[in-house]
Amino acid sequence: MKLYGLVGKNIEYSFSKAYFNNKFKRLKIEAEYKNFDIKTIDDFMHVLNDHPHLDGLNVTIPYKEKIIPFLHDIDPLAKKIGAVNTIKLIDNKLIGYNTDVYGFTKSIFLMIEPHHENALVLGTGGASKAVTYALKSVGYEVSLVSRNENIADYTYDSLNEDILKNHQLIVNCTPLGTHPNTSDCPPIPFEFITEHHLLYDLIYNPTVTTFLAQGKQHGANIMNGEQMLNFQAEKAWRIWNGGE
Repeated sequence: MKLYGLVGKNIEYSFSKAYFNNKFKRLKIEAEYKNFDIKTIDDFMHVLNDHPHLDGLNVTIPYKEKIIPFLHDIDPLAKKIGAVNTIKLIDNKLIGYNTDVYGFTKSIFLMIEPHHENALVLGTGGASKAVTYALKSVGYEVSLVSRNENIADYTYDSLNEDILKNHQLIVNCTPLGTHPNTSDCPPIPFEFITEHHLLYDLIYNPTVTTFLAQGKQHGANIMNGEQMLNFQAEKAWRIWNGGE
């Protein structure tokens, strides 16, 4: 039986385990998908040692960047982005890929409109790197927002009406609002959100985060990360099974 899994922290809520195990059952595939919830990236070696016959892994917050030193090779796209969320194991060699770019790009095209010209990306971690790469690759001007002014274009405190007016697409790449801390939310000035905005949250549990609910109250179109996950999961499956 083939074995796949998800590496992350506090991932009991994760979409991936149920998604893949349901897929295996539906298609009568002899395989299992497990969660590998590790406290630090150093525990990743225990996952490998305890499961020597792994066939593939997904990687989620907060390890998409920290996992890279453990890899034997990395796909050129993932190397450009600086983040890995899919690993293929071949003869005990770990090869890293990024399917977030594919998943995000496929999903965002369901929603974007011509007036969505510039983007604010909230957060600067691995997911943010993939989203930024995806947006820039299709012609967007992208500005990053962080609590740390040294690694972003704006801090949350510096956001004002002019900045939000000029950035009609806002993507939350932080974990703020994820179950069970559903009341958390990136501190942007929602009073300046209008019907011209599209708010996209990579979070999918809950379906409507506080970030999305606040945007909707001000007339914005909203979208969560479920479609992105579906697309990136199928991309990962093709990578693991030789479809790339």
